[in-house]
Amino acid sequence: MSVTAKIEDGKVVQSASATSLANSTVKDKSTLDKDAFLGLLVAQMKYQDPLEPTSNTEFVAQYAQFSSLEQMQNMSATLELSRASTLVGQIVSVNTKNSSGQTTQIQGKVDYIIYENNKAYVSIGDALYSLNDVYGVADQEYLKAYDLATNFMVKMAKLPSSKEKLTLDNKTAIDELNEIYNGMSDYQKSFISSATVTTLKGYTERIAELVKEQEANNAASNNGGDSDGGN
Repeated sequence: MSVTAKIEDGKVVQSASATSLANSTVKDKSTLDKDAFLGLLVAQMKYQDPLEPTSNTEFVAQYAQFSSLEQMQNMSATLELSRASTLVGQIVSVNTKNSSGQTTQIQGKVDYIIYENNKAYVSIGDALYSLNDVYGVADQEYLKAYDLATNFMVKMAKLPSSKEKLTLDNKTAIDELNEIYNGMSDYQKSFISSATVTTLKGYTERIAELVKEQEANNAASNNGGDSDGGN
């Protein structure tokens, strides 16, 4: 699996570090695993005071405590991995820092998750980010409504600033806007301001007037032509 670094303004963004992944095979000496604990336990038994030996019960109790702690750590790791797995396919927001220490926000779809060095990472756009840096998960319905509203407003912005400036050349665009709006759910429509809806209604009415005017002019021209032909 390849690891890529995200670049912003010519600087590398420190997402879930490539250094961490590169060193994932190096054993963390700061943590005490079962083998190390057993080694210490054997050493304790070997060098204990023969006049005051530690009882077998105490050794068993120490090992039981360590085993219990290890199980708790494994359970915590399993829960973290389970939590990360639920994010696959979701749109999440991540806080991350660039090389100058500035915090920026990244948003994108989680493609997959990995777990290494007892930490879970999410993959967004070919970059890895720590699960701990994920601060929000966007609702899919919300995102769809937001995208529809954004597209709607972009199309509205391309129309003339007032209905008086409309021409029949704008009819197709206005028909398309009405089709988009009428196809929205009530929730999606809530992302469109009432002022924008009123503006679209005014534009639609104006286009209808222009169509009628054109039809009337065409009818008058046809009638005039018939009269001239009759004379």
